[in-house]
Amino acid sequence: MSQTLRITLKANEKIYINGAVVRADRKVSLELMNDVQFLLEAHVLQAEDASTPLKQLYFIVQIMLMNPESYEEAKHLFRETLPPLLKAFSDPHILSTLKHVDQLVAEDRPYEALKSIRSLYALERQILNPAAEQPRLALAAGE
Repeated sequence: MSQTLRITLKANEKIYINGAVVRADRKVSLELMNDVQFLLEAHVLQAEDASTPLKQLYFIVQIMLMNPESYEEAKHLFRETLPPLLKAFSDPHILSTLKHVDQLVAEDRPYEALKSIRSLYALERQILNPAAEQPRLALAAGE
């Protein structure tokens, strides 16, 4: 982050900043004026919800961001987890995004890596369970 970033939190909402957990007791705006690693509570994935390959990868990168003491261990786990994913998926968009995620992690940019992984969730859902997507598509088409 090279410029000031303003974030508004609701009452009792949490934000993770450089490994610290900050909770707002009322609606508040924060102005982040320098380079920080942060994650909004809405984007935090719980371990029990890491139920797909991409969500598991997200959870690993999330550890890098939320727990600086475990950063190197999580980065090593990321390096072990990524190659099987690159072999398992054949979708060109997923593959190119995962390669970009690898680059972001190598550049110590886990926040951007998380955003990229999140962008793949819908496509992963279609690939892993195409039958579940059919009723939604039919409904969207007015059938």
